[in-house]
Amino acid sequence: MEPTTRERIIAAASRLFYAQGVGKVSMDAVAAAAGVTKRTLYYHFRSKDDLAAAYLEGRDQPNIALFQRWFEGTEGGPAERTRGIFLNLARSARHPKWQGCGFLRTTAELADMPGHPAVKASATHKKRAEAWLCSVFAGAGIAGAPALARQVMLLMDGAFAATLLHRDASYMEAAGEAAQALVRVALPAGPGA
Repeated sequence: MEPTTRERIIAAASRLFYAQGVGKVSMDAVAAAAGVTKRTLYYHFRSKDDLAAAYLEGRDQPNIALFQRWFEGTEGGPAERTRGIFLNLARSARHPKWQGCGFLRTTAELADMPGHPAVKASATHKKRAEAWLCSVFAGAGIAGAPALARQVMLLMDGAFAATLLHRDASYMEAAGEAAQALVRVALPAGPGA
């Protein structure tokens, strides 16, 4: 099925914004990459702000679904599976086109505009990822699931920053080891413990 014009615009913006950053990409460049006129672009998106938010909103569910697949696809219990997310992120970080977390990078670009629609989209995504982790940990019987989910998210976001800064995926792996240890300690003791 052919993508709609709106979908083509978002796909083009996603490629450009992720590779170069929202601030460096003009609406002319997005229109050209999408194969549409600027008039058509502005018909679908009132502003670059709206397009930047749509770019991140479009990454939200696919990113969480990817984390879920990585978690489920890792052998072991919740601690090992949590580490599995980080190991997969480290593998992704070794790709030459990897540019870190699009949500964090966009938020950093727009740090002086906390009410920006793209910043709000980033915050919503991070909260959804945290809520998913919380549900996983609660399902494993961890009493402090909300606090643990937040700690793992802090490790992940810190690892995104350090990995991007140093261009060294071992930071992501180290964060995964720390997350695994946190989850392991938080798990309820088994029978006879």
